[in-house]
Amino acid sequence: QVQLVESGGGLVQAGGSLRLSCTASGRTFSNYDLYWYRQAPGKEREFVASISWGTYYTDPVKGRFTISRDDAQNTVYLQMNRLKPEDTAIYYCNARNGGASYWGQGTQVTVSS
Repeated sequence: QVQLVESGGGLVQAGGSLRLSCTASGRTFSNYDLYWYRQAPGKEREFVASISWGTYYTDPVKGRFTISRDDAQNTVYLQMNRLKPEDTAIYYCNARNGGASYWGQGTQVTVSS
């Protein structure tokens, strides 16, 4: 079992930055593919970024967000720059290894215009 805890969300003005963290406990982190998703009010949860052998991003965040990981700290990060009001959502991290998939509880990001 893997427990994931996100942190780093908050309220920021448009154009600002936040760094989200997601720390895992319970298992070795290095064997997992790691993802960030987000869910805006009234919308479905959507993919934001992933890191495994490479990094991948949804088009709306390319060039603004950066996903990284520190396996020694069992932590995955999402650096978010030049934030826009449309980035407002609850952000979730997800860890996958084979058929296993684990989610954190989410952290709220609110970007004011």
